[in-house]
Amino acid sequence: MAHSLGLTLYTLASRREAAPQTRPPRPGGPLVWLHAPDPDNARTIAELARRVEEELGHFVLLTGAPPVGPTTALHTPLGEDTPAEAASFLEHFRPDLAVFAGAEVRPALVAALQERGTPMMMVEAGLPHLPDGRRRWPGLLRGTLHAFTHILTLDEPAARAFRRLGAAQVKVAGRMEEPHLVLPCTEAERAEITRAIAGRPVWLAAALPEAEEDAIIAAHHSALHLSHRLLLIVVPENPDRASGLAHKMEDAGLACAARCDEDEILPETEVYMADNPDEFGLWYRLAPICYLGGSLTGGAIRDPLEGAGLGSALIHGPKTGIYGATFQRLMSRKATRPIAHPKALSEALADLLSPERVAKLAGEAWDVASDGSEVTDRVLALIERMMDER
Repeated sequence: MAHSLGLTLYTLASRREAAPQTRPPRPGGPLVWLHAPDPDNARTIAELARRVEEELGHFVLLTGAPPVGPTTALHTPLGEDTPAEAASFLEHFRPDLAVFAGAEVRPALVAALQERGTPMMMVEAGLPHLPDGRRRWPGLLRGTLHAFTHILTLDEPAARAFRRLGAAQVKVAGRMEEPHLVLPCTEAERAEITRAIAGRPVWLAAALPEAEEDAIIAAHHSALHLSHRLLLIVVPENPDRASGLAHKMEDAGLACAARCDEDEILPETEVYMADNPDEFGLWYRLAPICYLGGSLTGGAIRDPLEGAGLGSALIHGPKTGIYGATFQRLMSRKATRPIAHPKALSEALADLLSPERVAKLAGEAWDVASDGSEVTDRVLALIERMMDER
């Protein structure tokens, strides 16, 4: 009764006709629908979508945040949570299974799926909430959550919240696997540069914006007093800035070689200027320490998991940009070296010149980058079983 009253009140509060939409045609086979309401969920759902297509052979429909990386899955917006929108969406796509990432609960949509007999599961669930921050109607969440066959939460507090609302089949699973971020490199080129470096300590300034150049120069000058053989590799945010930055380095008293000029790395070279953004896979492999450009000013430019997945210990400022959730996971595991301001960069770099310290930090970051594969395996097995039962 409480659920019925709550859904009626919710429906009256949000009732409006389904807006006409141009939707992509439904593919002609079994369809798994994956909904990711925010960008952080979209990253892990993208990897799940890839595996559903490649390993299970099902078509995938994605809704919510834009998909991360290249995908062959369909992607379309999901309208507001009203009976009219839900009916229109489901009549068009007729999904065989619905998987919701995060803890957003759409009562009208869930009711429509339940009426059609479509099985549902929830993954990476945090604290349950209605869409758009709406307040709960009496009994609405409690009456809705029983429709889910499986609810896999991020942690135990989330699981307790779902259980208090009467949800069944709640288990703590954690976060799923991120998209595969191992950037490629040419092994012969890596071997050649490794020989030129000849065992020297190396650090990388990745996607360095012009506003942070002075901080990098100052940090490298300071670190050279501690390790005179230290080599800095710089990849400017704007490749056109490489030549001007090389001259700036020389004017600051640093011996600079430029890759675009086919300069060799000599024993006296203190800075190596690289201008090709397609070669980050090479530089991350060569540099045990990496400063993430943009994180002291406008926001981190490169995904931190790129470097983490290739063994780099990460230094970064407070401006995490679009990768805020990823940085938060890394920092919660003490897998990065955060700094609050440019002057702290020198101290962080000096700290990581210790081989033991840099190995520990890089190992923690790699663990975070490789997290979640077992969780994704578990979700994939549940999808396969539910589709078979369907």
